[in-house]
Amino acid sequence: MKNYKELEEIIGVKFENLALLDNAFVHRSYVNEHRGEGIKDNERMEFLGDAVLELAATKHLFEKCDDKNEGEMTSFRSALVKGKHLAEISESLQLGKYLYLSNGEERSGGRDKKYILANVLEALIGAIYLEHGYEAAEGFINKFILTRLDEIIAGGKYIDAKSQFQEICQEKEDFTPYYEVLEEHGPDHDKNFIMGAYINGVLIAKGNGSSKQKAEEEAAKSALKAKEW
Repeated sequence: MKNYKELEEIIGVKFENLALLDNAFVHRSYVNEHRGEGIKDNERMEFLGDAVLELAATKHLFEKCDDKNEGEMTSFRSALVKGKHLAEISESLQLGKYLYLSNGEERSGGRDKKYILANVLEALIGAIYLEHGYEAAEGFINKFILTRLDEIIAGGKYIDAKSQFQEICQEKEDFTPYYEVLEEHGPDHDKNFIMGAYINGVLIAKGNGSSKQKAEEEAAKSALKAKEW
């Protein structure tokens, strides 16, 4: 087990059950390499943390943004909980150095991969919830994640590329863009997708990412740059 004293001081959360905290950092690739040892990965904890994060973000927006409608608050929440934002926070907390990774994942730079960093932050939230309950988890989320709301709104970071691309297409082309998988490769724990963005059967741009959603977002960004209306 790793030494989590520094991390506990940074996040302001003390764990009595260090095995619970330790489990939050076990990537699936590590379990695959240590079969038969009874080690569990952090994906169930990540699933729990994701739900806690969404609830805390929703509550925060409901209380703080009483002049915003449902659509605007949904966009704000998406920006707060999206992988890129979570990865930035994970990096600032240096969560990558605590990860348990397979040798292959280690060699491929797993400690710096955005989606792994985002996922481990959600797993940490899940661990805090299990150890101390919702209020402690909400306190962590408020301190490290939701404080960036003003920055997100001011910078227009809540407007995702897919939404922008769709709005422009419907206005200029009277057609809704769609996406198709062009390529898919890699093992289950490290998938990579290449998605194509299409307008009326014409491929406009491509994008790649660790999930179809992320690849579609990248394709939309490229399409916004490539398409001239």
